[in-house]
Amino acid sequence: MSRVSQPSLKLQDDTSLLDQFAGLICDLDGVVYEGPTAISEAIPSLREARDRGRGVVYATNNASRAPQEVADHLRSLGLDAMPDDVITSSVAGADALAHSFEPGSRVLAVGGQGVSHALAAAGLTPVPARLVRAGSAVDGESRASVVAVLQGYGPDVTAADLAEAAFAIHGGARWVATNTDRTLPTERGTAPGNGTLVAAVSAAVRSEPEVVGKPGPAMYELAARRLGAEPRRLLGIGDRLETDIAGAHAAGMPAMLVLTGVHGPEDLIVAERTTRPEYVGADLRTLHEIYRVPSLTDAGAVCGEATVRVGGADDSAVGGQPVSESAVLQVTGGSTDEQLRAALLLLWSLIDAGDLTPDTAVGLWRSSVG
Repeated sequence: MSRVSQPSLKLQDDTSLLDQFAGLICDLDGVVYEGPTAISEAIPSLREARDRGRGVVYATNNASRAPQEVADHLRSLGLDAMPDDVITSSVAGADALAHSFEPGSRVLAVGGQGVSHALAAAGLTPVPARLVRAGSAVDGESRASVVAVLQGYGPDVTAADLAEAAFAIHGGARWVATNTDRTLPTERGTAPGNGTLVAAVSAAVRSEPEVVGKPGPAMYELAARRLGAEPRRLLGIGDRLETDIAGAHAAGMPAMLVLTGVHGPEDLIVAERTTRPEYVGADLRTLHEIYRVPSLTDAGAVCGEATVRVGGADDSAVGGQPVSESAVLQVTGGSTDEQLRAALLLLWSLIDAGDLTPDTAVGLWRSSVG
């Protein structure tokens, strides 16, 4: 069986995962809450982290709400959160523009109230698309040019709003998108996200925007500045591989995926290398547990008391050749989390070495748990 180098995670023995980091950058939907409801164990886990002196910043691609509104929601769930503890992709976009233009510069705001609020808080002048469309005066001017467009999600964004964005971009305005998430989970199901609206404008202007939300590093870099720590000393936490984990890695930050949201074990198995998290846990309680790091052995992989190996139909270990279709994944001992961590390390190793296809790896995992 060919091998690739395994992650070099140097955790101290018999200490919790939280003990290894100065602070946390935590995603919200799918990690802390699902819609209006807190996810089980998330609130006490985060309160304990704060009680132990760790800074926590909440970073969300959702651009529609202002930090004050998000903080109010978190406080209603039992967290001691202030607006400065919340970074939305609107905040990141406004921060980027504020570093490029003079205070008071006019920026077309497309999206929910969170977009306009972020621009005003950054010292810029938000120009709502509806006012431009109506010909209303903004700061004494009507239909005056804008230096940039900040486009974020809003439930009431119209085709006419998108047209105003296209007109401004055609006129030379800098175009910044808060995020390009194609879908948005709602209580009624999956709805089109900001990425769908951005694509509509892109088709009209035949160009792409500067994107400041995840998976880019901007939100994580801003969060690190607020916490006053280097990114490598902070832990990014999320439930989506291609946004939360990729974004943390883009900022040079280690990341943990929790299994309370969008992505689960099968998504982890087939993840691209850049989106593979250093840490995996069932939920935020993992922060306060001793984290057992998996390691490869000649026979397979181990993590704590868990052992995982690939065996053939005759129960012999597979080695020195691609894994056959008759192979099985043998998982014994340890906790569910330890079993998953060991399995991921082993399967990633085999995939990277070309001994196993991602689809076959998923099939092995399904056979072991089902």
